[in-house]
Formats: sequence, C-alpha cells, structure tokens
Amino acid sequence: MLNKYARAFFTKVFTPVAKLFLKMGISPDVVTIIGTLGVCFGALAFYPRHEFLIGTLVITAFVFSDTIDGVMARMSGRSSVWGAYLDSTLDRVGDAAIFGALVLYYAGDQGHNMLLAGLALACLIFGSVVSYAKARAEGLGMTANVGIAERAERLVVVLVATGLCGWFLRPWETWIMGVVLGLLALASFITVLQRMLTVRQQALGKAL
Repeated sequence: MLNKYARAFFTKVFTPVAKLFLKMGISPDVVTIIGTLGVCFGALAFYPRHEFLIGTLVITAFVFSDTIDGVMARMSGRSSVWGAYLDSTLDRVGDAAIFGALVLYYAGDQGHNMLLAGLALACLIFGSVVSYAKARAEGLGMTANVGIAERAERLVVVLVATGLCGWFLRPWETWIMGVVLGLLALASFITVLQRMLTVRQQALGKAL
C-alpha cells in the first residue's frame, strides 16, 4: 500500500538527484550497490552498539537509493532484467542487515533481551520469506501481489521505531520495540500465508 501512494511522490522528489547522477556518469547499478553498502554500514556499525538514532539517520540517508536507481534507469533507458534482479537481491541484503543488527544488540550483553532478539529474528526470517514467496510465484508464472506487510511498510515502521527510541523514547524502548517487532513479525507471517493461499488458488485453477 505504501509503495502505491509514496512511489509517485518520491519519484518527483528524487528526479533532480537522478538527473545529476546521470550527468556525472554514474550508473543505476552503482547507486544500488552504494545504497546497500550504506544501509548495511548504518545498521551493523551502530545498532549493535545501541546507537539507534545515528544508525537510523545513516540508513535513511542511503535507503532512498532504491528509488533513485529506478528513476535513473527509466530516464536513461537502462531498465533491464539484470538491474531489476540486482536491485531485488540487494534489497534483501539491506533488510537482513537491519534486523540482523537488532538481533545482535538484543542478544548481546548490552541489550540482553532474548525475547526482543527472537522477535527481531522472526522479522528477519518472515520478511525474507515474504519476498521469496512473491519471487517464486512469479518464477512459476503466477502472481502474489498481496499482503499487509510489504517491504516499504516494514522498513518505515522499524526505522521510525528505532529512531524515536534512540532519540527521546529510550526509557520506553523495551515496550515500544517489543510491540513494534512483535506486530511486524505477525504481519509478515500473515503476509506469507496470504501469498501462499493466493498462489494455491491460482495453481488449483490451472489444474482444473
């Protein structure tokens, strides 16, 4: 849902940036790779040390590369199967780095909360399966464009929560992150089921 309403807005916002990068001779693939490296650095360098605010700011600075590279590809006529594959694959890497970094913090001596570590791990696992369920369906000639927790929603929620907890809501961090990670894990699980049921209906329909 967020993808549908926000994509047009952010495309307009980042079009000047995309034009500038193209004039500088930067390719969309380079933007994709640098953006992913920036997200991974922001998450893995700061979240395990409980520096949630600075980590979230760094991640946010790079996460929009996912929009910029797409705008660049369309403007330059470089949209390709390879570009789509690279973008989708590295998205999974960035997402895993964010939730994996939270697992490292909460499972470590500083965070020391195995419940939150487990919830963050569940978000990582189910989030990956959400993406795989759609990709696998498309590989089999079907669609699975359903679900209450797509990538954009999951990223926005977790980044807002970690940013606020690192800024001025730190006294309530355990409760806030517990609720947020729990709801994200549940929503991701439901999304996996929705996509599986959607594909099952299509598969049964083809079999008739």
